[in-house]
Amino acid sequence: MNIKNNLFKLTSAVGVAGDELNASIVACEMLREYCNDANIDYFGNVTGSIGERNDEKPHILLDAHIDEIGFIVTFIADDGFLKVSNCGGIDRRLLLAQQVTVFGEKPVKGVITSTPPHLEEDNKKLPKVDGIFIDIGMPKAKAEQIVRLGDRVIIDSFSCELLNNRLVSKAIDDRAGVLAILYALEKVKGKKLAYSVTALFSAQEETGERGAKIAAFKIKPDLAIAVDVSFALTADDSEHKCGKMAEGVMIGVAPSLSKEMSNNLISLAKENNIPYQIEVMNGTTGTNADEIGVSGKGVKVVTLSLPLKYMHTPVEVIDIKDIESTGNLIAEFLINGGVR
Repeated sequence: MNIKNNLFKLTSAVGVAGDELNASIVACEMLREYCNDANIDYFGNVTGSIGERNDEKPHILLDAHIDEIGFIVTFIADDGFLKVSNCGGIDRRLLLAQQVTVFGEKPVKGVITSTPPHLEEDNKKLPKVDGIFIDIGMPKAKAEQIVRLGDRVIIDSFSCELLNNRLVSKAIDDRAGVLAILYALEKVKGKKLAYSVTALFSAQEETGERGAKIAAFKIKPDLAIAVDVSFALTADDSEHKCGKMAEGVMIGVAPSLSKEMSNNLISLAKENNIPYQIEVMNGTTGTNADEIGVSGKGVKVVTLSLPLKYMHTPVEVIDIKDIESTGNLIAEFLINGGVR
């Protein structure tokens, strides 16, 4: 698998929370290589299964969310400027003077307005999302022909390869998790598995883990692995709060996660020389694992996280080695089992 090309194929698709269809279509096409029944449900979730489900072996859910952060148009002002609200946790420090694309009847380019510092009385305040305007260069009457209330908006970005196996793009949170699952399915293709499997690329994680909640209720898994990103160490962060890039998958340990699964994954990583780190959380995880774990009768669930720099910005950075180690560990778990 060409990790760089496949990741950029996923991240180039637009899929702001609640309007994930374009990204879901791309992910579904990639999943069909491993799951003949891969499909997109009415909610935007992508699912596909491997192996016949029966009482002789447990069923495991592999989840990563497909949606990305962005904006939603809330108002068109008399001068044609757009007001928006956020879909997900936008980093407000980035807002002013950004180039954006509004996905109306056709894509429209725009700019988030910015008062020149010469005219700003206090330029130290962070702007609120509902306080910004987007200039699309047209009067209200023309804007209303193209842009509708509820249309999604993303900050324009680029995808490229940095030095030292690093990739930069928008939406690596959590398309890297999607790719790690696909990478694992590639590794186990044609092999006997300890579990029957459902792969889930879930919608609306950024707005409350909604897609995973619905899918877990429908699928009723016995076990689950929620794959997401977590904070990678940068110069201004605290080492004890972050993972380190290129040092392996982050295995979650938390009161809300299955200790049995965490310990099993740690053992598998050691036995197979897969680089790993421990990510300790003191309660819930802030990921889809929180909803999956309490679905139905309860699900044994664990998180696997990829260290990510500059989360919730248009320039998220991931290391190819961490995608590989995450996929390799998932593959070993699917083959070797150990948790029922």
